[in-house]
Amino acid sequence: MIRVLIVEDEPIAADAHAVYVDRVDGFTVVGKAGTAAEALQLLARGGIDLVLLDMVLPDQHGLQVVRAMRAAGHTADVIAVTSARDLAVVRAAVSQGIVQYLIKPFVFASLRDKLDSYRDYRRLLTRDEPVAAQHQVDHLLATLRGQDRQVLPKGLSRETFDAVAEALRGGEGKSASEVADLLRTSRITARRYLEHLADTGLASRHPRYRGSGRPEIEYRWRGED
Repeated sequence: MIRVLIVEDEPIAADAHAVYVDRVDGFTVVGKAGTAAEALQLLARGGIDLVLLDMVLPDQHGLQVVRAMRAAGHTADVIAVTSARDLAVVRAAVSQGIVQYLIKPFVFASLRDKLDSYRDYRRLLTRDEPVAAQHQVDHLLATLRGQDRQVLPKGLSRETFDAVAEALRGGEGKSASEVADLLRTSRITARRYLEHLADTGLASRHPRYRGSGRPEIEYRWRGED
């Protein structure tokens, strides 16, 4: 079991992250901290494998927490969970060994994918055998990166994908026909994008019953679900 410390100064967000982590097989939350000082105190007790670390804390920046962790000899891995989009912060995070970077707000499926990749990475690391060739190292690092959920299947454009996703956000569920009417595209095209959103966990499918005929499929944005 991979033991996780959540470092997040907003209690509601911390609770949500804890619920998400506990839903992923092989992970358990062993502590929550709202400040850098609390996080370092919990780390000092030991028994933590992974830290989900907010970069903006009331007493210190997340990067300072990582430096303090390493200076104190804490070897827990770190996934940055933050709304910070500054590329300089991303660069600094990579240089300090932060294994993954997750931008807020995110859906459960996004965190699940990161954790699944991290779990597979740890399993490979614990094998009691030497690395025999370059491709094994490449495979190890590729496992940590995991599959990029933002890479679209062939034939789907980023512009249309963003438009379809925006059509679902902040409103009631919509059918492929309704999205097609909003975006002035064909129903088949709208359905392809909606199905991709549903397949990747960003939207959910629900039957919509109208009369006695076959139900229509309605798609709903999952948000923070």
